[in-house]
Amino acid sequence: MTPTPQKSSLMKLNRIAAAAACALLATSGFALDAQDLGGALTPAGAEKAGNADGSIPAYAGPVAAPAGWSFGKPRGDYFAHKDDKSLASIDASNADKYAAQLSPGQLALLKGLKGYRMDVFPTRRTCAQPDFVSQATRKNAAGAASMAADGWSVKQALLPGVPFPVPKSGVEVLWNFKLRYRGVGTEYTNGVTAVSPRPGASEWIEASWQQLQYFPWGSSRATGQPQPLTIEAQQMFSYKTPAALAGQGLVATGYTSDRETEVFYYFPGQRRVRRMPSYSYDAPQIGFENQYTIDQSSMFTGPPDRYDWKLAGKREMLVPYNNFALYSRIANLHDVAQPEFVNADKRRYEKHRVWVVEGTLKPGLRHASPKRVFYFDEDSWIMLLAEDYDAQNKLWKFRESYPIPVYETGSCDFYPFAQYDLIAGRYLADMLPVKSEIKWFVESDEARFKQSYYTADNLRALSER
Repeated sequence: MTPTPQKSSLMKLNRIAAAAACALLATSGFALDAQDLGGALTPAGAEKAGNADGSIPAYAGPVAAPAGWSFGKPRGDYFAHKDDKSLASIDASNADKYAAQLSPGQLALLKGLKGYRMDVFPTRRTCAQPDFVSQATRKNAAGAASMAADGWSVKQALLPGVPFPVPKSGVEVLWNFKLRYRGVGTEYTNGVTAVSPRPGASEWIEASWQQLQYFPWGSSRATGQPQPLTIEAQQMFSYKTPAALAGQGLVATGYTSDRETEVFYYFPGQRRVRRMPSYSYDAPQIGFENQYTIDQSSMFTGPPDRYDWKLAGKREMLVPYNNFALYSRIANLHDVAQPEFVNADKRRYEKHRVWVVEGTLKPGLRHASPKRVFYFDEDSWIMLLAEDYDAQNKLWKFRESYPIPVYETGSCDFYPFAQYDLIAGRYLADMLPVKSEIKWFVESDEARFKQSYYTADNLRALSER
């Protein structure tokens, strides 16, 4: 069994993060205007120009899928920049030198976890979107997309397309992330979630599972007209291991409106499906010792209605990007999920411009994290970093995602991500494709990519086979 994490090294993280959080945001002075979309702005709404010192290059347009690649072949082997050499390696000894380009959570890990490092590579702006997504995005910028009167849900938008490419609020940036183009669906045949041992123990939580996701608005066959939105995504999920979870499954439907996520859960011991009306927000996920809440899945999942979201500005930051090493049929889980952190050799960082959004819990509402800070890539709208604070305003949990350009869709996406609990001294790595591949579907007429597939009755039928 792999060594246990040392809580003593992690106890310093809150103090480090608290000091780092006092730094002011280095906001971009770029004047954004919808008229510039496709001109000074990329079709997705990012700044097309590079930065002043050239460390962030100008956007060069979409990158063609590599010749010779097909599903099942290692994606990283076909990455045009796979031979890039590291520009710098950041650890506790030199973290202060890079502090202006790091988040409080990143600084906390660098200074508080022995051996933790970030290898920085040349910036490659590999994230784009297909032409039909860009066409819809232009119409959204011209007024096709709008927020509802409640101030947090989407009233209508033309999808697939970026709803708010020139955002005026933090919640618009959040919806750009949640509704980013990913095709019509994705499939995991053998994903793994791993949670490191409790301090002083040696036993990991290792759960394997299969998952199917469907995005009803993701087809290129869209009508070309703005549509009222209702469903954000649907999911069919079931556990394979460990024995305590094996056979359990769920079907979930997330909404863009004021409806809570609808979850039905199958319990094999009872041979019945039960509706889970409170399985959302900060409810703990079953089987993970309170280390993992529902809305921490995939960086942030569920409705954003409990927070006021402030658009705090834009920064040049060192963030995870082009992380192909985490998408190639991981043969040995603990070659990736090492004792205290995800293997540094599997992580790649680059300098990119990111939007910073701060969430503050609304008066009269409750959540375990009253404050959250999220960091979004300007080119793809993917949430790259996330920080959750506790009731004492101490940094509690830090997450980072590991995005790649997806050859099938012509856009970027992510599944693997890591979360570090700075108080409990544990971390989790989720959505790892162990001995399997992640498959993206651009179009499909299969029954499982229809809304009628994601029902409680079908969950029961699939679970009892």
